[in-house]
Amino acid sequence: MNIHMNTNTLKYVSLLTLTLQNAILGLSMRYARTRPGDIFLSSTAVLMAEFAKLITCLFLVFNEEGKDAQKFIRSLHRTIIANPVDTLKVCVPSLVYIVQNNLLYVSASHLDAATYQVTYQLKILTTAMFAVVILRRKLLNTQWGALLLLVMGIVLVQLAQTDGPASGSSGSGGTSSPAAGGSAGSAGGPEQNRMLGLWAALGACFLSGFAGIYFEKILKGAEISVWMRNVQLSLLSIPFGLLTCFVNDAGRIYDRGFFHGYDVFVWYLVLLQAGGGLIVAVVVKYADNILKGFATSLAIIISCVASIYIFDFNLTLQFSFGAALVIASIFLYGYDPSKQGSKPTSMQGPSGDEEKLLPRV
Repeated sequence: MNIHMNTNTLKYVSLLTLTLQNAILGLSMRYARTRPGDIFLSSTAVLMAEFAKLITCLFLVFNEEGKDAQKFIRSLHRTIIANPVDTLKVCVPSLVYIVQNNLLYVSASHLDAATYQVTYQLKILTTAMFAVVILRRKLLNTQWGALLLLVMGIVLVQLAQTDGPASGSSGSGGTSSPAAGGSAGSAGGPEQNRMLGLWAALGACFLSGFAGIYFEKILKGAEISVWMRNVQLSLLSIPFGLLTCFVNDAGRIYDRGFFHGYDVFVWYLVLLQAGGGLIVAVVVKYADNILKGFATSLAIIISCVASIYIFDFNLTLQFSFGAALVIASIFLYGYDPSKQGSKPTSMQGPSGDEEKLLPRV
């Protein structure tokens, strides 16, 4: 009885955590990139998030090793230095995640939070396509139908924003808000370019799908804990992040400083981005596909409602219908007819291998 109650409690905690993490990150990124005042460099925020993730995971690995410094150092040496082939395999997703996270900042700078949240669900499509091509995985007919609904919904959402009134073309319904389209640049934020935001979101979806399937292809079966795998990822991501900073923003870093535009909210955003993937990795083991779909759908609804009040977002009937199609596709994609009618024996989460393949937000 107590075990059943604990499982149900963890299910609902998972739902709440996944929902808030999905919704708050998109809203926070949008606000940070469009508010008045000095704008921080997104490349530096991505790099600092990797540092925060590395420190957190090192602490967790240290805890796993019984807080024994010698065992901790031996474990790091055995996994990272003495196993160079496995470490080199992680170079590819490390680079991919750095580029992906930078693209997400570009997308959040030019798309309103609601459109960003809906459009980013295209990662379901790219992940499915890479699974079919690379892993030779067969999709169910219901999953193909879900992907079609997903594309239709996102097309409707994008057309709703493109065909909207001039004042809302940037993703906001009015010009009084600092997040409003063309006024963002004059208020200190970047000028809004919806097409640039859309291409950045599509690029991030493509990279997200590739990275997830790459992990599953080459790293499955490795006897490495979830936290040690993230130590590898962050250690290799940091050099790529530094390179990105100085390739894209060397002049601005030299003129204004690395931490130009940073304040308490930016540091909160860095920690939110760093901890988001780790939190999801912990709670997702208690969440089945229906629960994960419910959490994502709630996050889309929260983003839409919050955008109306925070960013003066203009919610149209066409946008609402497109978002509804996306939400339906999420549930349909996770639906497996073969499992219906059979009595579940336990809460099915990902396998031990899948827990090592952490999602990056």
